[in-house]
Amino acid sequence: MSQTDPELLLQELGGWDWDLCRRELPVVLPRLLSMYQESEDWTEHIRVLRILTEMFLPHISLADLEQTFFSKVLPKTLQLFDNLMYELSSEAKGLTSQNTELCSTVRNLLQTMVQLLETLTGCVRYVCTLQECVPLERIRTLPSSVLYVIKNTFTHCKDSESVYCGHLHLIADLLQAMFKETYSLQKQLMELLDMISIGSASAEDNITDMVSVIHTVLEICSVISNMDHALHANTWKFIIKQSLKHHSLLQCHLNHSDILSGLCKDTLLSFHSCLQLAEQMKMSEIQEGTDLRLFQKTVKLCRFFANSLVHYTKEFLSFFSDLCSELHQLFLQIYSKFPPSLYAPEISEVHRDEISRVFLVALDPLINQLLPFSPFMEQVLSEKLGLPPEQQLPQCLLLITIMDKLSSQPEEVQTLWNAGKSLSLFSALFFSFQQCSGELSFPVCLPEVISTGQPAVPITLYHYVCVHLCSFIASTLPSHFSQLEYALLDAVLGSSMITSLLAMDSWCFLARYGTAELCAHHVVVIARLIKSWPSDCYRVSALGVLLRRMLFLMAPDHQAKFAHKFFPEEEENLAVWQHISLKALNPDLRKRAARQLCVAGLAQCRRWLNSRRALGELRPVNTALSVLLAAYNFAGDTLEAELQASILGVLGQFWTFLQAKQVSDEPRLQQTLCLLLHLLEFFIQALDAQLITRVFALQSSLFQMDPPDHVRLAMVDFLSSMGKVFIPQETQRQVVPQLSCLFASLLADQTWLIHQHALEAFTHFAEETSHEDVVPQCLNSEETKNKVVSFLAKTRQVEETTEARTERMKQERITCSAQFMKMAGELESTGEPLAKRACHPPSEEQYKSAIGTMEGAVEAVKLLLGKGSPPAWLAVKLEALHTAIAILRDSVR
Repeated sequence: MSQTDPELLLQELGGWDWDLCRRELPVVLPRLLSMYQESEDWTEHIRVLRILTEMFLPHISLADLEQTFFSKVLPKTLQLFDNLMYELSSEAKGLTSQNTELCSTVRNLLQTMVQLLETLTGCVRYVCTLQECVPLERIRTLPSSVLYVIKNTFTHCKDSESVYCGHLHLIADLLQAMFKETYSLQKQLMELLDMISIGSASAEDNITDMVSVIHTVLEICSVISNMDHALHANTWKFIIKQSLKHHSLLQCHLNHSDILSGLCKDTLLSFHSCLQLAEQMKMSEIQEGTDLRLFQKTVKLCRFFANSLVHYTKEFLSFFSDLCSELHQLFLQIYSKFPPSLYAPEISEVHRDEISRVFLVALDPLINQLLPFSPFMEQVLSEKLGLPPEQQLPQCLLLITIMDKLSSQPEEVQTLWNAGKSLSLFSALFFSFQQCSGELSFPVCLPEVISTGQPAVPITLYHYVCVHLCSFIASTLPSHFSQLEYALLDAVLGSSMITSLLAMDSWCFLARYGTAELCAHHVVVIARLIKSWPSDCYRVSALGVLLRRMLFLMAPDHQAKFAHKFFPEEEENLAVWQHISLKALNPDLRKRAARQLCVAGLAQCRRWLNSRRALGELRPVNTALSVLLAAYNFAGDTLEAELQASILGVLGQFWTFLQAKQVSDEPRLQQTLCLLLHLLEFFIQALDAQLITRVFALQSSLFQMDPPDHVRLAMVDFLSSMGKVFIPQETQRQVVPQLSCLFASLLADQTWLIHQHALEAFTHFAEETSHEDVVPQCLNSEETKNKVVSFLAKTRQVEETTEARTERMKQERITCSAQFMKMAGELESTGEPLAKRACHPPSEEQYKSAIGTMEGAVEAVKLLLGKGSPPAWLAVKLEALHTAIAILRDSVR
């Protein structure tokens, strides 16, 4: 054996057999290690390394591997690797097809890198053959060194487009070989690490090393996320498996934040890839081939991530106290991009069902695991979420999902969500539902099984929420009833009409589902609330609607007790009875109550008419008129002729002093006028010529003063009833022009609600009137004629596309949100009892939401500009907004 010439030694070693290598190991190994450390030539370096790993490594015992081999060989190997990487990156910058010498150099470097990877793979493969369980301290240097090589090699491959400056075709074969060999090296290392043992009472160094391994593999995950599905999934599988395998030793040392963030991020990336592929197939109308296979693979990758999240969360949930926002956002971001969200891409129903069936079903158990976790509850029910518009519907659907699952949870979990220190789940749902104005108006639909054994059918968002909320109410524990009642009342009294309606529907379900005594108790409470508030408070209107509905659900004996408790003839109770439908009562009670109400109402009206008629005392008069209207609406046929004559006489007295200017200036007098017009509809055929003249004269004068919408609507209803009237000859000259002028003005009204009602009223009038010559006089323009003809033919004026409707709903959401915020501010400033929760200092999320809204509005204007010429005022308005934004910017500075 040569003692001096290294080259001769290497040549001589080439002829050695297995036994000779084993015998000469003590002598040769130190010399080879010395040569390896001193070598500067890459080719010789690789050559020595291969001899070491292939010929002598197998003869070193497991107990001596770390001390004798890995700790001495691998540091130098990493130095060689870094030098190769540096040379590759430096030389690659000048790579061109014309520079053949440089091209050859780069290819040689890559070939050397492939050989280095092959050698490391062989080294790891050998250790795997030693025994079933390998103590980590015996190979401590190996995992960290190999992972360093793997991570940097994958990074090089990922950045190859920029590293090789668009000349990948010159080295693509070797780059692919390098990737495949790195793939094999990682696979082999993971096989080895599966065999690792760190013991139940391992040394701190072993725990530190294993944690470092998992964190490094996590970094590799972020590198390879878009490179290869199978590699990505297997890498994550390793992280989850090792974390669970050494759970008891590693749980307090792992960086759970990074692992959970990585899982959530990669789940979302895979999900977005699914959606992009589905959207492309929808647009190209291709439902098979490569795209479909890739879509199916990506959906399965999503399922893998969902399962991984479920498994990891199950074992380490106690460490997630500060990480619940990540999980909450995961749900919100997924459902914000998935139908029926207005912000979801357009995909086919087949692809939507596959994503739901494969991925979303796998993600669902994660919610079950999070339900008992208090920090997750506090995150989801927080009042400071400040969610952007696209996440409002997902939040609502998440709350519904939680409601569906809570009934099967232990009592302590239900208490956590329904009676915890945060908002109750009931209140949170109503608040979230209120934010979904765009989806409710569109309306979006969700699948729901209406009948057992039948397939799911699409129902509106309102219907969907109502069904699930009522189901949850039915399972609510008695101990949580106070939170339910509070949330229902708070929502009924809130500023959102549709949220108030949802609360009423739910309350009526509760009245039917619960006992008769519960229903009666709630009716009395609502009636007392109505009595305690001024009648012109908007909340009283909402309570009145609820009271009217609830009375239908009361048992007959409880209705009789109610009528006794709130005796109709007592004027203080008129405020309650004005909201009640007498149809809810049995015939005898209805007749008796109607008469008593009319007597009390008449007395109140006469008292005011015979006094100084102070406008400040109109509130009880309007209440009395409302009661008269309620009696006529629901029990007019039971009233005696003498009583009806008295009522008409009193109504006529009001018209003797009403003046248009006074009505225009006084809101309460406007309400009086509306009630009088509605009451006159019941007496329309009994009106004398003088009263008709006064009524039309006042309406015509008032219309010149631009009355508010509710007054116009009352006028529309009154005009509709005029079809039943024969106008006396002596008053036609005065009344007919006013009648036709009013109809013409209302038909041309720009407010869509008034315009629609005017079309219906005019149609009704034209069908009934005997004054046929009046009809054409009402249609004083070609545009009005065309609108009436289109209405009669049920022709749509404008056919709105789904895309345009979606964009309109998004913009209307911004308007609604601003209005709700304004109303909440006005309520606080007036000192009225608050229907909404108290305001908190604005959070960062709220600022983000507001800025997102501004950006959305800018994009909407861009979209409009792309479709046609802008109006002349737009430039001025944009300049004003520019100035306003500049002021905001300066205030921030």
